[in-house]
Amino acid sequence: KVNLTWAVSDAASNSYTYRIEVVNGASVRNLTSDVTKTEITDLIPGTMYNFTVFAVVNGGLTEGEGVSISLSTSKYTTTKSKPKPTNKKNPFLPHHTYPFPVHTSTFPREPWEFYQTDVLAGWQFVVLPFTEPSPIHDLKAEYVGTEKVNLTWAVSDAASNSYTYRVEVVNGASVRNLTSDVTKIEITELLPGTMYNFTVFAVVNGSLTEGEGVSISLYTKPSPIHDLKAEYIGAEKVNLMWAVSDAASNSYTYRIEVVNGASVRNLTSDVTKIEITELIPGTLYNFTVFAVVNGGLTEGEGVSISLYTKPSPIHDLKAEYVGAEKVNLTWAVSDAASNSYTYRIEVVNGASVRNLTSDVTKVEVTELLPGTMYNFTVFAVVNGGLTEGEGVSISLYTKPSSVLDLKEEYVGMTSVNLTWAVSDAASNSYTYRIEVGNGVSVRNLTSSVTKVEITGLIPGTMYNFTVFAVAADGQTEGEGVSISLYTIPALVNSFQCESVANQSSLMLKWECPSGNNSGFKIKIFNDTWEKEEWTPSCLREGSEETFITAPLDYYSTYMVTITTLSNSSESPSVQKMCNTSITDPPAPSKAPLVEAVSHNSLSVEFSDFESVHGPLKAYAVMITADEQGCGSLKSKLNNTYRDFKKKMTVTYVTYVIETEQAKSPSFHSQDGTNIINVGKGNTMYGYENGPLIPLRSYRASVAGFTNITFTTAKIIVGEDSYVSFSPCSEAVLLPQDPGVIAGAVIGCLLALLAVVAIGGFIFWRRRRKDKRNTEVSFSPIKSKMIKVENFESYFKKQQADSSCGFAEEYEELKSAGVHQPKFAAELAENRGKNRYNNVLPYDISRVKLSDQGSATDDYINANYMPGYNSKKAFIAAQGPLPNTIEDFWRMIWEKSIYSIVMLTKCVEQARTKCEQYWPDKQSKSYGDIIVTMVSEVVLPEWTIRDFTVEKSNTPESHTVRQFHFTSWPDHGVPETTDLLINFRHLVHEYSSQNPIDSPILVHCSAGVGRTGTFIAIDRLIQQIEMENTVDVYGVVYDLRMHRPLMVQTEDQYVFLNQCVMDIIRSQKDKKTDLIYQNMTAMAIYENFTPGPGFGKANGYHA
Repeated sequence: KVNLTWAVSDAASNSYTYRIEVVNGASVRNLTSDVTKTEITDLIPGTMYNFTVFAVVNGGLTEGEGVSISLSTSKYTTTKSKPKPTNKKNPFLPHHTYPFPVHTSTFPREPWEFYQTDVLAGWQFVVLPFTEPSPIHDLKAEYVGTEKVNLTWAVSDAASNSYTYRVEVVNGASVRNLTSDVTKIEITELLPGTMYNFTVFAVVNGSLTEGEGVSISLYTKPSPIHDLKAEYIGAEKVNLMWAVSDAASNSYTYRIEVVNGASVRNLTSDVTKIEITELIPGTLYNFTVFAVVNGGLTEGEGVSISLYTKPSPIHDLKAEYVGAEKVNLTWAVSDAASNSYTYRIEVVNGASVRNLTSDVTKVEVTELLPGTMYNFTVFAVVNGGLTEGEGVSISLYTKPSSVLDLKEEYVGMTSVNLTWAVSDAASNSYTYRIEVGNGVSVRNLTSSVTKVEITGLIPGTMYNFTVFAVAADGQTEGEGVSISLYTIPALVNSFQCESVANQSSLMLKWECPSGNNSGFKIKIFNDTWEKEEWTPSCLREGSEETFITAPLDYYSTYMVTITTLSNSSESPSVQKMCNTSITDPPAPSKAPLVEAVSHNSLSVEFSDFESVHGPLKAYAVMITADEQGCGSLKSKLNNTYRDFKKKMTVTYVTYVIETEQAKSPSFHSQDGTNIINVGKGNTMYGYENGPLIPLRSYRASVAGFTNITFTTAKIIVGEDSYVSFSPCSEAVLLPQDPGVIAGAVIGCLLALLAVVAIGGFIFWRRRRKDKRNTEVSFSPIKSKMIKVENFESYFKKQQADSSCGFAEEYEELKSAGVHQPKFAAELAENRGKNRYNNVLPYDISRVKLSDQGSATDDYINANYMPGYNSKKAFIAAQGPLPNTIEDFWRMIWEKSIYSIVMLTKCVEQARTKCEQYWPDKQSKSYGDIIVTMVSEVVLPEWTIRDFTVEKSNTPESHTVRQFHFTSWPDHGVPETTDLLINFRHLVHEYSSQNPIDSPILVHCSAGVGRTGTFIAIDRLIQQIEMENTVDVYGVVYDLRMHRPLMVQTEDQYVFLNQCVMDIIRSQKDKKTDLIYQNMTAMAIYENFTPGPGFGKANGYHA
C-alpha cells in the first residue's frame, strides 16, 4: 500500500473531491477521496506505480490538471527487531533512519537499487543497501551545438528504472550539475566553441547513492561567422573577410570551402580573412566559411557567399571599321567561361557617356559624330551584368564626313585653285589632304582651310584631285571626294608669222610649249573674213613647229591667233598681226596712151596699177620698135637704150621711176595717172632715156613692180622681181627731124614753148585732181598764221561752199611727213605690235623704251609730239594690244608719265578699239610694273581714274590719273565744241601740277585722229592766249611731221577750226575767259556738268 498526501490552495477547495489514478503498465484504476490524502492498497510489492491526483468539482464532471508521482513498492520486509535510532541528537524527529541488517539470503546484491521495507505499525523505515549503481556506459554526444549539447548513455543495471542521473558540467573552474530521470539530457546555456567536460552519475535513493561517474570531453560548436563579404574580386583571386562574436574566437581557425560546380577544395585561415587564388576568371564560386576549434574537429555552421570572379580583361581590341558616324570594334577573350559572357561598351566623348551591350566579341557603334575623338572601353560581364572585368580601352577619331561642293575656282596652266565645304560640327579642327595625280605620279598637299592653290602642275594635263578631310589626330581621314580637270595648255613660245615669198600663204612658226597638248587651233581673220585650221600635237618641248596656211589674199593683213589644245581645254590665244607676201601686181587691162611729142620723143600716159598684190614700188616704161608688138617682156627688162642703139634689141627699158604707196589694202586702187616723157635724154638707175629715131613706129608697155631688184649696175633682174606688164600700146609714128627743113627752127621753138605751156597747165590741173607727174617734186606750205581779230572772216570764207576752203587746206596736208622712214615699225619682229599697218611711227620721233635684252624690245607704236612750250609735251600712242599692255605700262614708268588721256571706248560698234589695260579692283602686275586703282569717278561724258604705279623690287611709286573721254565717236567729232574744250581744261589744270618734264600720254585707237585733234586744241588755246594769233594749218602740219595722219579726217580738221571760232567768240562775249577762272578742273572733277546755256549760243554742233 501507499499513503499519499497533497495540498490545494484554491478558495473553493472545500467543495473539491479528488480522483486518484493508479497506473502500473497497462493496468489503470481510479480511486476517490474527499480529503487531501489517501491510502492506496492492494498494490504489488516491488512494482513501479504512477499515481496521478486530479481535483474534481461539479459532481465529478470537471477536473483540474493531474499531478503525478512515480514510485516503487518494496519487495522485501525488515526484521522485526526494533532498530536503534542513530540520530541521537534529534530523538524526537517524526522520521528516523535506522540501519538494519540485511539478511544475505533475502537481499541479493543488485547495485544501486532502492530497497523499501514493509513498515511496522507506527513506524516508517528506509533501508539503504550497501551496493552502488554500476557506471553508465556508451556515453556520447547525440548533438553538439553552439550553446547546447544533447548527451545520451546506456545503463545495464536491472534496477536502472529507478535511477536518476546527475550530470556534472565543467568548463575550467565553472561547475554546474544537472539531473535527468532518463538516459539522456539536453544541456543548454553553454558557451560556443568552448571545451566542456560532462560527467554522468547514476543515482538512487533520492540522490543519496551514486555510481561511478563516466566522463566525455568536447567542444561546443563555434557560432556561425557573420558579415562575410568579398573585399576584393579579381579575375583569378578573391579576398574574403568576416567577423565572429564568440568569446572563444581567439582560439578559432577557419575552414573555407571553395566550390565550383563539382570541384571542391578547402583552405584554412587563422584570421578572419583570406586571399583565395588560382580561380577561374568569370566563374561562379560558392565560398563557405566555417569557424573551427579542437584542432579542426569541431566546426561551426558554415556561412556562404556566392559570387563570380571577374572576367579577364579582353584583348586584341581593335577597330575593324571606322566610318564617319559608326565604328565596328572587335576583340578576343581567352577565358574558359567566355561563352557565358556579355560585354559592356562604354562610349565617351568629352562629357558625353553612353553604354552599349553585346553578346558577342564585336559591336557596331552608331550615331557618332564625324571627325570626333571617342574613347571606347570594353568590359567583359557575367552574373547578369553585376560582375565586370577590367575595361580595355581604345581611343580613335571617327572619320570626317566627305567634303561637299568640291569645285575649281581657277584653272591655269600650272596651277589650280580648289574650294570645298564641310558641314561637320568638328570641322574647325580639320586639316585637309589633297591628293594630286596625273596617271604617272601622285603627290599630296595639305591645307588648314577649305581651299587650296595647287601649283607646279604640267600644262594641258589631266589631273585627278581628291580632297580628304583629316581629323585632329592628323591620321584619320574621311572618304575622298574627287574632281578631274585638265590644266590649261601652255601658250606657244616665240610665235612668228612670215609671208611666203611670192605666195599668198603664211608660214607660222612657234616653239612646242611645255606640258601636254593635243594639237593647236589656228584662227586667221580680218574685218570681213575668218577661218580656223588645226594642226597635230607636238611632243618635244622647245622643238620648232611650222605650219603653212591655206592660200590667202596677197598683200593683206590678217590677225592670226594660235591656241594650244588639250582635250576640252584651250590655252589663251597668242595673237600676231601678219602680212601676206606681195606678188606680181595684177596686169592692167588698158594699154598706156602714147603720143608723139617730138620727132624723137613720146609721152606715155598710164594709170596706176592695182596694188592689191602689194604696194607698187616702181614702174618701168618699155619701148619697142618691133612691128609685131611687145611679145614677152620679162626677159627684156635688162635691155637698155644702149643695146637698142647698138641694134642688139628692138625692145628696151627707157625709164624707171619708184613710187611710194603706203596705204591700207582698202585704199590700194587709186585713180592716179602718170605721164612719162620718153626720149628726154635723162638717166634713171642704169637706164638712159635716150632720144628716139624719127620716122619710126614705137609701141610702149608699162611694167609695174611690187618688188624690184637691181644688179650692181642698176639693171633690173627680172627673175627676182615681182612684175606684170600692161598691154602693148598702139604703134605711134614719130615725125621727121625739124632740123632737116630750113626755117623750121623757129616753128620748133614755138612748138616747144606750146608743149611746155600745155605741160604746165596739165600739171596744175592734175594736182587739183590728185594726179601726179612723177618728174615734179612739190613742197607744201608749212604755216598759215592768222590774227585772232581776222579769224572770223577767214573762217566764214573757208566755210563757204560746204567748207570747200577747209577741204583744200586739208588736201594740202596729206603729203606732210609721209616720206620719213619707219624702219623700226616695219621690222618683222615689230609688225605684231602695230594695231594698224598704215599707222606706223616715224623713226625720227618714236618713243624708245629701255633695252630688255632684244634689239626690238625698245619698240612701241608711239611718238613724241610737240606742245606749245615743249617739243616733247605729249606722247601720241595707239591703244594697247593684248601683247603690248606691258610695254604700255613700261613706257608710263620709264617716261615718268602722270597723266593719261584716253579718247576711245574699248569696244566701239562691236569691234575692239583698245584693250582694257588697267585693273578694276585688285592690284595687277604688268611685267614688273604693279598697278592699283585707288579711285574711279564716272560722269556722263568722261570718267576719271587714279592709279598707283610701282615697280617690283623698288621702293619707288607714283600716281597716274587717267582722263577717259567717252563721248567721241571713231572717225567723228564730239557733239559740241564746249565738251572737248572743257575736257581739255580739266586735263590742263591737273597736268600743270606735274613735273615739267612729264609728257601727257594721249591715245585713242590708232593714236592719230582723235589724239591729233586733242593735242591740236591744246596748242591752239595756248597760241591764242600767248600770241593772239591762230595757225590751225601750221599746228596740224607740225603734228604730221612727227606722226602720220594726225587729225585723220576732214571733219576733224573743220571741227578744230570751229573750236577756235567758238573760243574767240566766247572771249568777245566776255562770258568766260579762256582758262575758266571760276570753274577749276577740280570742280569739274567733282561731278561738274556744264549748264544748259554754256557755250551753246555759238557752239558747234557736229
